[in-house]
Amino acid sequence: MTADTSATIRADRAAIAEIVRVFFAAFISGPDGTTRLDALRGLFLPGAVIVKTCGGEPTVYDVDGFIAPRQALLAGGTLTDFREWELSGRTEVFGDIAQHFCSYAKSGVQDGTPFTGRGMKTMQFARTSAGWRISAAAWDDEREGLVVTA
Repeated sequence: MTADTSATIRADRAAIAEIVRVFFAAFISGPDGTTRLDALRGLFLPGAVIVKTCGGEPTVYDVDGFIAPRQALLAGGTLTDFREWELSGRTEVFGDIAQHFCSYAKSGVQDGTPFTGRGMKTMQFARTSAGWRISAAAWDDEREGLVVTA
């Protein structure tokens, strides 16, 4: 690997890390929540697919179908003090594709009841003329018999 290649990979990983940071920062209740969620649209390719598994039949969303219910939930007042954050992750880059796999945690108060949780997310990226964009994302949460170990 040449110094130029190494510098490019570091720059790619830094750009992807920033996208991951903005992604998780969108999921915080309170002021500017709508603005943060609206910013998610710019992180995704227009035809991106987002998949929630969490122990049931997978739910598949397009970008707007993913953002709209979360915007309603975070702004609706029944979910307060909510935030979601990355615990640890790794990014692999090859040419114009990349993958970020990470553990995450969340906490909040839903209808007056505090809760916490953890899970794993995977995000796939494609390099575009405008920079890296999320082409797909999926997540699964801890539950009986499935525990985050990372």
